[in-house]
Amino acid sequence: MWSKAAEMAGKAPPERNRYVDFLRAMSILAVVVGHWLVAAPYMQDGAVQGGHLLGIVPWTQWLTWLFQVMPVFFFVGGFSNGMSWSATQRKGGSYSDWLGGRVQRLINPVMPLFLVWALFALFGTAAGVERGVVKMAAQLALIPVWFLAVYLLVSALVPLSHAAWRRWGMGSFWALVAAAVLVDLASVFGGVPVVNWLNFLFVWLAVHQLGYCWQEGRFKAPLAWGLVSLGILGALVKFGPYPLAMIGVPGSDLSNSMPPTLALLALGNMQIGLVLAVEPTMRRLLDKAWLWTATVLVNGMIMTVYLWHLTAFVLVMVAAWLMGGTGLHAAPGSGAWWLARPVWFALYIGALLPLIAVFSPFERMGSAAGKGEVRQVPHWRLLLGLALICLGLTLTAAISIASPEGVTGLRVWVVALPFIGAALVGFGPAYTLARRFAR
Repeated sequence: MWSKAAEMAGKAPPERNRYVDFLRAMSILAVVVGHWLVAAPYMQDGAVQGGHLLGIVPWTQWLTWLFQVMPVFFFVGGFSNGMSWSATQRKGGSYSDWLGGRVQRLINPVMPLFLVWALFALFGTAAGVERGVVKMAAQLALIPVWFLAVYLLVSALVPLSHAAWRRWGMGSFWALVAAAVLVDLASVFGGVPVVNWLNFLFVWLAVHQLGYCWQEGRFKAPLAWGLVSLGILGALVKFGPYPLAMIGVPGSDLSNSMPPTLALLALGNMQIGLVLAVEPTMRRLLDKAWLWTATVLVNGMIMTVYLWHLTAFVLVMVAAWLMGGTGLHAAPGSGAWWLARPVWFALYIGALLPLIAVFSPFERMGSAAGKGEVRQVPHWRLLLGLALICLGLTLTAAISIASPEGVTGLRVWVVALPFIGAALVGFGPAYTLARRFAR
């Protein structure tokens, strides 16, 4: 794998901004580490309890300022999308060409994950596994797919968001910030229900616009931007109603991430300012062959790592439970619990490696197909298919594919939505899987 990555790294054009690839890889790996850290199950009265470190040990909520780096991923996405959409326009390509390639690249790795957990829910229920356990395991393992739904929607809007950037520049960013402020005023302070979900678009689109700014070399004084954003974040947390944690905490009345709030937007701006402040140094370091090769290696399987890392976690927890709760008796947050983290992380990595070996080819197929010729479909089919895919991914994370009722123990309609969407879109291996599933 290293030799193949080294070969690919050597083919990278000299003008490529390697820091973009580095940030993409590091942001996803930070999320993986954060998930493995905050999930803190433990044994109590002979049963496994689903502990959450942020709720059990409140001081650890500060760690989310380090590990909640999805804003960086969307920022990098803005850089990449702006560059690829501009290239498509220069070559006379169509919206269907461009978006079709993006959808295929992101959806191909998801299909096997859906099938594996659908089969687990189906056969686990048939084998008599408690339905609550099946639902909890499936929902935990499939939580990562929510982000793909939002990212696909943001990608679908690139022609509009990029045109807005070309016309109004940073004004397009500040307009989205103002919209996010209005949403929070209505939902957080005014108690207006449902409207807060609009910030899934306003907040992430705002961060995405900054990626255009970076791509065009127009981002000025990044360190000052990051420090000012840090001050705003501190004020929002100290004087406003926003919680310290940048992800949801059990028992909290308000989450900064589901949906995103102004606090998460401020965090993203802080992170963006700081990572751009060290860009010159990091780009010099990435000229070193070993670091650039490692970056290429990780990027070649980064979606597989992200999608399957919680499945690896579940597998390790099941093994520990079958062994009588081995390693699960230390209280989360205790000294013994912290000392055991390196061992648990090694187990998670050990469980993840074979999953990467088996399922990363789907990611490579999606990337190769996304760069090649894309099947032409009418815009209405492309957008309807995208809507069904996003709906299926959202429902999977929100309510799980496993059902506490019914004969099968599976919400077949939820599982079917992404496959039907892929069939409408009509692209590559995802399309083949969808057609087989539909039969």
